[in-house]
Amino acid sequence: MRLFLLLSFSILMLLEGYTTETDEQSLLKFKSQVSEGKRAILSSWNNSFPLCKWTCVTCGHKHKRVTGLNLGGLQLGGVISPSIGNLSFLISLNLTNNYFGGTIPQELGNLFRLKHLFMSFNFLKGEIPTSLFNCSRLVELHLHSNSLSQVVPWELGTLRKLVLLDLGRNKLKGKFPASLENLTSLEELSFVANIMEGEIPNDIARLAKMVDLQLATNNFSGVFPQAIYNMSLLENLNIIDNGFSGSLRSDIGNLLPNLRGLFIGNNSFSGVIPTTLANISNLQNLGMEINSLTGSIPPSFGKLRDLQLLSLHTNSFGSDHSLQDLEFLGALSNCTQLSALLVAYNRLAGDLSTSIANLSTNINILELQSNFISGSIPHDNGNLINLKILSLGNNLLTGDLPTSLGKLSGLEQFSVGSNKMSGEIPSSLGNITRLESLWLFNNSFEGIIPPSIGKCSHLLYLYLQDNKLNATIPREIMQIAPLVLLNMSNNLLTGSLPETVGRLEHLGTLSVAHNRLSGKLPETLGECLLMVQLDLHGNSFDGTIPDLSGLVGVKEVDFSNNNLTGSIPGYFANFSSLERLNLSINNFEGKLPTEGKFKNASIVSVFGNINLCGGVLELKLKPCKHSSFSKKVLIGVSIGVSLLLLLFIASVSLCWFRNRKKNKTNEATPSTLGTFHEQISYGDLRNATNGFSSGNLVGSGCFGTVFKALLPPENKVVAVKVLNLQQRGAMKSFLAECESLRNVRHRNLVKLLTACSSIDFLGNQFRALIYEFMPNGSLDMWLHPDEVEEIARPSRTLTLLERLNIAVDVASVFDYLHVHCHEAIAHCDLKPSNVLLDEDLIAHVSDFGLARILLKFDQEYFLNQLSSAGVRGTIGYAAPEYGMGGEVSTHGDMYSFGIILLEMFSGKRPTNELFGGNFTLHSYIESALPERVLEVADEKILHNGLRIGFPVAECLKLVLEVGLRCCVESPVNRLAMSEAVKELTTIRERFFRSRRRATH
Repeated sequence: MRLFLLLSFSILMLLEGYTTETDEQSLLKFKSQVSEGKRAILSSWNNSFPLCKWTCVTCGHKHKRVTGLNLGGLQLGGVISPSIGNLSFLISLNLTNNYFGGTIPQELGNLFRLKHLFMSFNFLKGEIPTSLFNCSRLVELHLHSNSLSQVVPWELGTLRKLVLLDLGRNKLKGKFPASLENLTSLEELSFVANIMEGEIPNDIARLAKMVDLQLATNNFSGVFPQAIYNMSLLENLNIIDNGFSGSLRSDIGNLLPNLRGLFIGNNSFSGVIPTTLANISNLQNLGMEINSLTGSIPPSFGKLRDLQLLSLHTNSFGSDHSLQDLEFLGALSNCTQLSALLVAYNRLAGDLSTSIANLSTNINILELQSNFISGSIPHDNGNLINLKILSLGNNLLTGDLPTSLGKLSGLEQFSVGSNKMSGEIPSSLGNITRLESLWLFNNSFEGIIPPSIGKCSHLLYLYLQDNKLNATIPREIMQIAPLVLLNMSNNLLTGSLPETVGRLEHLGTLSVAHNRLSGKLPETLGECLLMVQLDLHGNSFDGTIPDLSGLVGVKEVDFSNNNLTGSIPGYFANFSSLERLNLSINNFEGKLPTEGKFKNASIVSVFGNINLCGGVLELKLKPCKHSSFSKKVLIGVSIGVSLLLLLFIASVSLCWFRNRKKNKTNEATPSTLGTFHEQISYGDLRNATNGFSSGNLVGSGCFGTVFKALLPPENKVVAVKVLNLQQRGAMKSFLAECESLRNVRHRNLVKLLTACSSIDFLGNQFRALIYEFMPNGSLDMWLHPDEVEEIARPSRTLTLLERLNIAVDVASVFDYLHVHCHEAIAHCDLKPSNVLLDEDLIAHVSDFGLARILLKFDQEYFLNQLSSAGVRGTIGYAAPEYGMGGEVSTHGDMYSFGIILLEMFSGKRPTNELFGGNFTLHSYIESALPERVLEVADEKILHNGLRIGFPVAECLKLVLEVGLRCCVESPVNRLAMSEAVKELTTIRERFFRSRRRATH
């Protein structure tokens, strides 16, 4: 008997040892399919460690078999090995929040003990395995945020123990599976953001335990699903953005008494709001926007003490004239948790005077625009201290703007445009220093534009047009650096356009049309390099058009109805984006160009300039006349100038030859440095940097070290780049930088002030370049602050808008270098550490040590430089063709710029350990767009001051798409930099301008 027991025990041990070894081998095969970059996390998975002590592995107490595998959030890549199906004792499998691609293995169906399966937030594609029906004990199934396609398999309806099923944010299609009616234990179900269609079957009424039902953003249709009324335990219902129609039952509030969130927006519902909704005492969020609902907004909503969001905008509530339409506003004063009230775009009428003053102190968003609301804005706004968005535009409001608005210090958007308001604009608006958008247009405001508005240092959009404002334009307005749009047209403004307009470096639209402005146009107008629309018509400006050749992205220019003189600049012909040029009714003279944009008479308008001649026939100008005497004079002058030019070239060549010979003998400063008017000695630099001390060290690179220096006598702070002449290629880098920067001028280039070519105190050659100092360091340290020493670490992170501004800055300077410079220049080493930020976080590109002036160097020269100076550019940012000896071109800069864009908005370097082989930053971003853009976005952006309802996902998607198009593998298929500037500027204007409605 003892022998039998001993034998049985031995057999049991052998069997247990065998199955434990099966688990080990299965996990090792799983590990082998994980991408190498992250496999180190699983280093304990080897035969020298007991299986049950492997990282993230849980074993059962009895048989020591693997019962749990928790790899969530480890950012593992690769594919899921089918060997996972051999872990036959597995109860819980968590692979959430990783980068697994490929398909879900059918072998998962072998895990008959499995209860919890978490695979959300990966890159899985294909279909949902039908074999899962074998996992009959499954309680939770999470496949949210992948790229799963095909229809939802009917086999899921056999998993009768399922409590939670989340298939949201995939690409699933087909109809709502009728088989799910069998899942009578189901409490949470999500099909959000798929492409499913058809009606919701009535049989789902059997899902009586349902608590959370999410069907938003699909193509479902039909009337409001009647089966939902039977789900009395329901707490959250979200069916927004579908094709549902019909009306809600009047007793919905009695049938669904436990609702906390009800979202039915962006459908085709009609009828009135059921008054029984006010009986749902726990209701917190109610969204019914963008439907065809009518009737009144029930004052009984005031009973909902926990109400936080009420979104009813874009319906037909109200009656255009009833004074009772706003009764609900007074009742909502009882809702002390209310943070967002959106009732814009309806037909509400009534007096605003006292109806909003007593709303909750927690309210952040109040949108009442586009109704028929009358009365005046109450002077007592004490309760609205946390308001960020106040939109009252397009109503019938009268009276003046109360000075008490200045107390709303947190206000970011304020709109009263298109009303009947009057009086002066209060200077107290300048106290709202966080203001980003101010709409006062189309009223009867008079008096001056308060200079105090200049204190609104975050202002992006200022609309003052169509009023009765007079006096001059305050210079302070022209010093609000972030301004993107400024419209002061159709007023009574006098004086000239301030010279300070050139400080508006981000300005895209400037309109001062139909005022009484006069004087000459400021030369600084040409410094607004991001200008898209420039409208000055209907004034009394005189003189010539200043140099606007830098406004290469402008689409519309209107200088008509002024007193401008001189000739029409020919550079307009080359403005590739120009769609309209109106120079009519002025005093221009001379010959009108006929090339480029001037060929198209539908774009150019020049009538009313009696001294203008030539141009294309469609413009009907008189022909230009030249006498025979004039021709003879012209020929004589041309011959004389040619002879003088030949003599000048000969003399310059002789001087150059002599200087070159002298330089070879005495090793003097390279001829390139003759450009710089002021040079500096080694001793001066040594003193200014405290002997090149480490305390003045700013950074170091391949060819040199950068120090902060204080130069006498003005005590000007500069950056000194000291070349390491022992490093091979350093002298070539020095010469390349001098040659590239000596004749270029752009506000987004780090200015090269002078250079030093001297001998140090030990008799060694010394070379240094002196630049303007950038106090905010490099873009690299702002994107990756954790890699910077704490003393130099930025105190905050860059906002979405700041990153977008920097992207436009960098794109603008490269558009200039590639297209608009005297000779095309390729930088060849664009990366975040070479993008420096000034005190206003304006970007400046630096380090032209690898730059090439393209017209001066052929391919043979370039290949020689590669062999002598090493690999062109920096790994991760250098274009792939450079690694194969390809010819230098502007396409290489485009690739680098695209990678920087992806890095700026994802927070990941191209050299991140996550990437390897064919899995790159480019493919990582590309596979996530468009549905999963927030998963690859830099989390610091998502938690940095974005207001409720801001469409961050759409904004990021468009920016990242630009980045992807810039860094495609084929050079000829990359986006041109001029197009990148245009698209990024358009994105910025779209998402940081008027009427940003919160949607839920």
